[in-house]
Amino acid sequence: RSNDLRFTADEAQQFLGQTLKNKLTDEEVNALETRTEGWVAGLRLAAVSLQGLDAENIENYIKAFTGSNRYVLDYLIEEVLQQQPQKTQEFLCRTSILKHLSAPLCDAVTGQENSQSMLEYIEHSNMFIEPLDDKRCWYRYHNLFANLLHLRLQQYQPELINTLHSRASQWYEQNNMIPSAIYHALAIKNYP
Repeated sequence: RSNDLRFTADEAQQFLGQTLKNKLTDEEVNALETRTEGWVAGLRLAAVSLQGLDAENIENYIKAFTGSNRYVLDYLIEEVLQQQPQKTQEFLCRTSILKHLSAPLCDAVTGQENSQSMLEYIEHSNMFIEPLDDKRCWYRYHNLFANLLHLRLQQYQPELINTLHSRASQWYEQNNMIPSAIYHALAIKNYP
């Protein structure tokens, strides 16, 4: 599972120290470890990108290292996203607006009725999703993966974003989760 494959901060420090000519500060290593959530491939992609940069550019690069980074994008698109059926890709992108995922919430947001089986499939495929509870009712996407999915949604279906946030806001309100309802309403400037 993903928790078993993550590097700790110390392991990330050791890995990056062996991989890079220029030594990173503890803050820089911690920032990369946090952004990649210890994901080894993410750290490797960052290390490749950092080769040959000077200290000032390293700092700027680390601040900008997200799911929109071209190496991360290329890897996640080619190795993960494009390997999935179209329905799975659509589900992933449409639920990328959510910080936390549950089957009823995803059903409401996507308009589908198969979200529980979709979430289980995504988890069993080790596709950058983590259960947040022991019952596997709530999940979240890995930060880099969520960033990529949201970028894809913005590129290919930007007209859906307001509708998805509106549905999420309504679901959260109906389930008395007011801070999350407000978050999604504010995302689309639905102030009333």
